[in-house]
Parts: sequence; C-alpha cells; structure tokens
Amino acid sequence: MGEIEQRPTPGSRLGAPESSGISTLEHGQKLPPPPSGKLMSIKIQMLDDTQEAFEVPQRAPGKVLLDAVCNHLNLVEGDYFGLEFPDHKKITVWLDLLKPIVKQIRRPKHVVVRFVVKFFPPDHTQLQEELTRYLFALQVKQDLAQGRLTCNDTSAALLISHIVQSEIGDFDEASDREHLAKNKYIPQQDALEDKIVEFHHNHIGQTPAESDFQLLEIARRLEMYGIRLHPAKDREGTKINLAVANTGILVFQGFTKINAFNWAKVRKLSFKRKRFLIKLRPDANSSFQDTLEFLMASRDFCKSFWKICVEHHAFFRLFEEPKPKPKPVLFSRGSSFRFSGRTQKQVLDYVKEGGHKKVQFERKHSKIHSFRSLAVQPMEPNSEVPKQAQQRASLTLGEGAESPGGQSCQQRKELEDSINKCGPCQNPALQKSPVGNKKADGGVKETTEEEEEVVKDRTQQSKPQPLQPSTGSLTGSPHLSELSINSQGGAVPANLILSPNLSPDTKQASPLVSPLLNDQPCPRTDDEEEGRRKRFPTDKAYFIAKEVSTTERTYLKDLEVITSWFQSTVSKEDSMPETLKSLIFPNFEPLHKFHTNFLKEIEQRLALWEGRSNAHIRGDYQRIGDVMLKNIQAMKQLAAHLWKHSEALEALETSIKSSRRLENLCRDFELQKVCYLPLNTFLLRPLHRLMHYKQVLERLCKHHPPNHADFRDCRAALAEITEMVAQLHGTMIKMENFQKLHELKKDLIGIDNLVIPGREFIRLGSLSKLSGKGLQQRMFFLFNDILLYTSRGLTISNQFKVHGQLPLYGMTIEESEDEWGVPHCLTLRGQRQSIIVAASSRPEMEKWIEDIQMAIDLAEKSSGPTAEFLASSPPDNKSPDEATVADQESEDDLSASRTSLERQAPHRGNTMVHVCWHRNTSVSMVDFSVAVENQLSGNLLRKFKNSNGWQKLWVVFTNFCLFFYKSHQDNHPLASLPLLGYSLTIPSESEDIHKDYVFKLHFKSHVYYFRAESEYTFQRWMEVIRSATSSASRAHILSHNDSMY
Repeated sequence: MGEIEQRPTPGSRLGAPESSGISTLEHGQKLPPPPSGKLMSIKIQMLDDTQEAFEVPQRAPGKVLLDAVCNHLNLVEGDYFGLEFPDHKKITVWLDLLKPIVKQIRRPKHVVVRFVVKFFPPDHTQLQEELTRYLFALQVKQDLAQGRLTCNDTSAALLISHIVQSEIGDFDEASDREHLAKNKYIPQQDALEDKIVEFHHNHIGQTPAESDFQLLEIARRLEMYGIRLHPAKDREGTKINLAVANTGILVFQGFTKINAFNWAKVRKLSFKRKRFLIKLRPDANSSFQDTLEFLMASRDFCKSFWKICVEHHAFFRLFEEPKPKPKPVLFSRGSSFRFSGRTQKQVLDYVKEGGHKKVQFERKHSKIHSFRSLAVQPMEPNSEVPKQAQQRASLTLGEGAESPGGQSCQQRKELEDSINKCGPCQNPALQKSPVGNKKADGGVKETTEEEEEVVKDRTQQSKPQPLQPSTGSLTGSPHLSELSINSQGGAVPANLILSPNLSPDTKQASPLVSPLLNDQPCPRTDDEEEGRRKRFPTDKAYFIAKEVSTTERTYLKDLEVITSWFQSTVSKEDSMPETLKSLIFPNFEPLHKFHTNFLKEIEQRLALWEGRSNAHIRGDYQRIGDVMLKNIQAMKQLAAHLWKHSEALEALETSIKSSRRLENLCRDFELQKVCYLPLNTFLLRPLHRLMHYKQVLERLCKHHPPNHADFRDCRAALAEITEMVAQLHGTMIKMENFQKLHELKKDLIGIDNLVIPGREFIRLGSLSKLSGKGLQQRMFFLFNDILLYTSRGLTISNQFKVHGQLPLYGMTIEESEDEWGVPHCLTLRGQRQSIIVAASSRPEMEKWIEDIQMAIDLAEKSSGPTAEFLASSPPDNKSPDEATVADQESEDDLSASRTSLERQAPHRGNTMVHVCWHRNTSVSMVDFSVAVENQLSGNLLRKFKNSNGWQKLWVVFTNFCLFFYKSHQDNHPLASLPLLGYSLTIPSESEDIHKDYVFKLHFKSHVYYFRAESEYTFQRWMEVIRSATSSASRAHILSHNDSMY
C-alpha cells in the first residue's frame, strides 16, 4: 500500500529531507529508504565565513547535505542556495543533489564546501524571510570583496554604508572610521571612506533588516549582480564571458554585457565536447532556426556551464520539478542530468501558505539580534509580487524588457528623493507578497516578450543630490532589446531601463530592473478620490485650463534640460565653441523665465477657479482666456528667440560632425536620466509648444458660446497664436525632418551621408524579405529618393546594418500574394534589382504601398536618379531567384556579428526604430508630426490586471511613449511604456473595474488600466494615446518641391 507524502512542518526544510530529491510522489510510490552506513565528515564554509562540520552517510546524495545545512540554519527558503566545491581538476562545480556525495567529492577531508547563493531572483521582495535576505546580503558583501560585483564608486560606497549600518548601527564618525579601518569591504576602500561615512549618516534609525533590504534593492540593479562569468570564445575567436541569470543567458565582454538570450528566445541548449550551443526559436516571420556556438576551455567547463543553465531555466521558469527520464533499456545517449529540487514558484507557494514561528538568529558583527519577521501575518490586501516582466530584453534582462522585479511601497531615503505618499508604508522586513501567476513552459518558454516598460535607474540620494549607483543596465522589455536600455536608446548607465525593449533600463528597463509599472501599488481610497473630485469644478473649460497648467509644467521641465542640465554639462567641458553656446543658451533662458511666470499666473487663476482662496470672488475668475491673451501677446516679443532655434539645431549638428569631443559630450548627456528624449528634440520644444496653445484655444472657442464672457479673449488669443504658428510652420516642418534624419543616422551602420539637402524621411518599419532561406525580418527606411533595408546586429551598439538600397527612380510596386504564396506580399522592381517583401498585416501593407508609391512619384518628378550613398555597402545586383548564395553569406555575417564587437558605441535599444522592429510595425513622418501635436501631461491612477489597488502617477505622453513619474516635480522619469502596437479599449463588465473614466492598454499578455479624473481628461487621454497606437491617415503629402535646407 502506497504511503502519502506527509505535509511539511515548519521545522523541516520545505518538506521531507529524506526524499532524495524527489519532491512529488506518484500514487503507490514509496519513499526511498534513508541512506545508511559509514558516516563521513564534511566541512562547510558559511556565508559569514564560519566553518561547520556535518556528518552524513557516505552513500547519501547531495540533497542530504544541503538539507542538513539548511536545517542547521533554520532556513526555510533554502532552495535559493547551493553547495559548491573544487573538483579534482580544480574546477568549481555545484554539488549534484541526486548523486552520492562520495562520487563527487573524492577526498572529503581535504575539501571545504562553500554554502552560497545559487539562484538570484529578479526581485528581492520575493524573498519572504528576513534570514534569507540576510544571507543574500552576506553574499553581496562577499562578492564586493572578491571583485565579482563591479560597480562605480558611488554605488560601492552606498552599498558599504548599508553594510556598516547593519553591522555597527547608527552613524558615529569615529566608530565608522575605526570600523572601516578594521574591515575591508572592497579593494581600494580608502579612497571611498569619506563617501561611505557621508552615506552612512543618512541611515540613522535604520534596522539591520531594513539595511539588508536597501542593500539588495541597490545591488539588484547592478549589471553584475548574481553573475558568475565563464570564459569562452565566439566563432570569430573573440574572448568573451558567458553567464546565466533568471532571465536567460548573457554574453559579456570583460564586465560589459553585450548580448542577452532570453529564455523566451531559446529553444534548446546543448554541448558537444568543448562547444556550447544555443538554438534560438525562429522569428514569427522566419522559417530558419539560428544556432549560436561558443567554444569553452574544456568539455568539463562546457558541461558544468550547461548544467547551470538547465538548473536556472527549470528553477525560474517551471511550475514544478521536472520528472526524471525513464532509464534506457540498452544504452543511453546524452546526459541524464536534470534539475532537482523545488522551483521558485513552489518555494513561494510554500512560504505563502505555511506559517513560521519567529526564529532568532545571530548576525555576525551586528549589535542587534533579528527575528524572522514573516511569521503568520494576514496578507496585505494590496501587496503583490512584482511581475516578472522580462528586461523586456531591456528585453535586457533578457530580451529586452524583463524587469522582473517590482518595487515595494517602502519609502527609501537614499533611493528616492521625492515620492508621493499614497498610503502607509511598510517596513521592508515585514512585507509579505503573494505569489504572482507564473507561466509554466514545457521547454524554454517566453517570459515577457514585448517589453514595454523601459526603466531608468531610480537610485537617488535624498539629501545631497541624485545618485547613480548602478553601473549596469536594467532590463525589462520583452521585445525591445537584448541589451539594457534607457528611454532614449542609450546604454542604461548605472541606470535602471530600461532598459528596450524598450529597457535599463528597464532594464532597464527594464528592459527593461524593477520598473515603475511593476511597483507595489500605494492605493488611494475611493472615498478620498471621490471627495477630491467633488470639490473641483465640473465645467469643461476648467479642465481645458488645467490641461494648459499640466502641460506647461512638463514644458518647463523640458526647457530646463537645456537651460540648466545641458548648460551645466557644457560648462564643465571645453568642447563647445563659444559661438554655439551664445546661439543656444541666450535664446532659451528668456523663454524659461517667461514661461515660469506664465505657469504661476495659470496656477493662480486655477486656484481662484477652484475656490481654494478668495471664494467670494470665484465667479469672476472662472475663465482663462484673458490670461492666455495677455501672455501670448507678450510671447510675440520673444519671436526673435524662437527664430533662432532652427539655426541652433543646425549649428549643433554641424559642430558635432566636426568635433569628436562635442559628439562624446552630447552622447554622454543623452545617457543621463534627465535627457529622456534625444537631445535635439528638446531644441524644437518651443516651436511645438506654440501648436499646443493653438489647439487648446481652439477647444475653448468651440466650447464657449459667443456670448460667454471668456469667448472674446479666447478668440483674440487664438488669432494671435495662429499668426505666430503660420510664420514658424515652414521652419518647424523643415527642422522636424532635419532632426529625424540625424536621429536615424545614429541607428544605422554603413551610411556615409544620410543627411543631405533635399532628402525627406517618409516611413520606417519592419518587413519580411523573401530570400533563398525564406522570410527574414528586415528593417526598411523609406526616403523620397531611396529605400534602404537593414538587419539588426546584436552587438554592443545595437544598431542596424544596411544590407541594400533601392533607388526609387524607375521603381514599380505590385502586390504578389498569388505569385509567391505569402500573405500581404509585395514585389518592388527597381532598374537593377527586385525584392519581395511581406508586411505583418493587410493595413501595414496598404500603408507601405501608399507611401512607396508617393515616394516613387516624387522621385519621377525630380531631375533624375539620385546618386548612391552607401559607399560601404556594395550594390545587391541579384534577382530574387538568384539570392540564395549571397543571402547565405549575408546571414553568416549577421550571425557572426552577434558575438563580435563591431563598434564600441553606446547601446541604442529603445529608439523608435527598435520599437518598430520588436512590435513588427511601422511609423511614418506624418505619424511623427501628429505625435508632436498630441502631447499631454497629468495625473492618472494606474492598476495592473491582477492587482487591487490604484496608484497615483504623474504621466507624460510624448514621442509615442508614456513616461511615468512619482510626481510632476521629479526631474526624470522612472519608467516608460512605448505604445506602438498596443490596443486602446474600455474595460468590459467581466473585468470587474466598476470605476468611471477608465481606459485599458493591452499588448499580448501586458494589460494596464488607467483612470482619469474627469470625462474631459479621459477623452483627451484616449485621443492622444489613440494617435500613437494607430497610425494617422495621411493628412497631407510632403511636397518634394519644398525647400528643406
């Protein structure tokens, strides 16, 4: 008669230790007998550097020893840890939990086995026990001392300050310096001593448990957190390092991550002798499979790394421990190795369901004893485990966006400067999060694949100034990039991304990395929210006026990027010519001063309108037209400065082209968190703002009847601003095209002179090109004279390599679905070459047909064919039927570039080009123009699909993205959500929202709900977001005859 597995008790480690690695029993299966026989003693080095001896039977499997260590520590979440030791070849390997110990450790008396962290979860809030977090903190301390956890000086000092707080308590300068003199936490610590002491002063009152929490919050954002490097070579012989993490397999050049293969993209992992092989899943539009190959030092090294990868995939991606393979009757082929133990989901479920007594444990060097703090407590109604969104490459952390970690509601002095306090905050050590739903995947399955949240590093110091402690990128964007990214496509500096995929991120990102969109919600009560709404006016004109105020706040912040942040950066470097300085800053500072006063006037008027002061005269001030008219008339005096902005943009780009130092300065500035858009975009903001005023006044005039007291002023102000817009409209169109060409130039490799007089950008997007290997994804760029097609190289630069060009002069276009049997297929026939491409949908195909035909017509009207400009790319003079050999060579080059370092350029993983690539869509210049007109800012309440609470955020919509802030006073966004490809709808009854003014954003498995404060703001958010989620109809066609330069 079969025995039923006993329910685990709090005293045992996640269930019976005698199970020999079998965590589930089939009906009728008996527990294996406990091992017997002679005992042997094994020395274990703990994370606090103490050594303990454990006696286990010689024939016992490795699991028995690991269970003995965990029982000794009273450790419940022991599955995150492992035992490592040097084998007979001096290779450090993990103790196999299923094999007998005696077969793995040949001379136990002479070997010290180390108890260390094996699996680093994406978010430390998933560690439910204080003891577990303490052990993780010890691992971080150990990695710092051994040089494994590399970071910048600020991050290192901040980490050490939390360690010191945990060990000796509150700040005392004499004690601090004495303690630091006796304890070396990092090489070259002396140079950081003053900074460590300064940071420690800010942690007064922080308990050891809180210090551990803060330490892990900072450490997890570092690129090398939990990373163990394994030397290898790529197919070109370049020395690299491989590593495995919760998101997938990572590739490093030195300590710099240059590539990431998300579990969602990996189909199979294998090794053959010294070769480690990664077979990737084919793209949706591709019929071939890509296998990457890396060469390691020996077969043993290769097999050891393969085992680690198998274990990481199973632990983080599966619902339960994989079943053992049946033993072959005659002979076996390949390794029988499998993951043994509980998966992360099983660990989370167990800890969540079981209650545990508070257990006192000793902290080495600490003056304070700690208690395990997650004992039987009622579940917080609004707590939730941070979702495992993949850095999102920033996909980064994996494919770009996967920033699996979420952030608690805990207020962090040294991490966040100003935070909206939406609810009572919890001590991080007392926080308990329910387990989020996690997909099981039979093989290697997709984590979050189109990462929308690109996260920036939010680590900042509350008192002195914002800090950037992270050196790594945070990932988080499922589709957006295999590298971490920030919101404008630069490498996520000690940044968050998000990362793209948009990605430090998240990273950063998030992938893109605990993005803001995965934060623990700080809920507002419905009564509080409804009461606040009732106090405010309900007139539509009031909300239009409020929109002026909210967007003016964002506009002022954008001006400060130039007048304050960029000017400060330039003043420290002698790389910008004085003539350029005098052209930029003196023409922006008067605007900033004027609009600062303008905003004050608007806010004063709104305060009167709302009745917050002088309520007895409130009725006389329920209008905004007079304020608008007065300031727009004064704004005309600044027209001379506005005319200079186009000249400043051209001069800046010209100077960058001729000065490498200035180019580096601008590139580095774009990597700063405040520069959330491309730098040259900020130079055009004043011109764009005029259009926003015009739109607001048009809505006011349409709303007010002619006899309204405010109608006359609104109409006069509209006439004034319309005149200014008309005067500057031609310049604005010209500059937007100029800016877009320069932005595209940064994303492309192999172009000598993309920006030339007369060239106009029309459309960019992802299409599949038909070749001898089938359909292969390519990025196409359409201009008024030429069509380029490119592929994305997975190098550190993450740029697109030009593969071919098709002059539009003499080209014809025709649908060819029937001929080739491919849906949404087009044939482009040039004078020397023809290609077959396929769009992702019928609407996408129609957009390309319309724009390509328009571009062909413009080219025909020109004087003749244009000269080629891709000097580094030979022309592709082959017909579709002859493409097999050449395309084979092209694909080989592309595969090789996956692991080569072609250019040491910053990572550009979150630009619009990459968004289109990952979302398999396109965007036109008309769409960009519409996006410029549709910008919006304001507070929204945000809710996740599976969460209960609503969190108040300051949201800015611009550049096809939602940027998220804690409040409007923040200088930089904490996360961003690229909207291309998302669906915008209203929640259905079955979704149980039951709130007014709620809209829903949905893309694949990503669902977000946002709640506006009024019907007007709800309609406005719907309007502007719809402009980004669906392409605008062509309102006008760019004229080829317009003078562009």
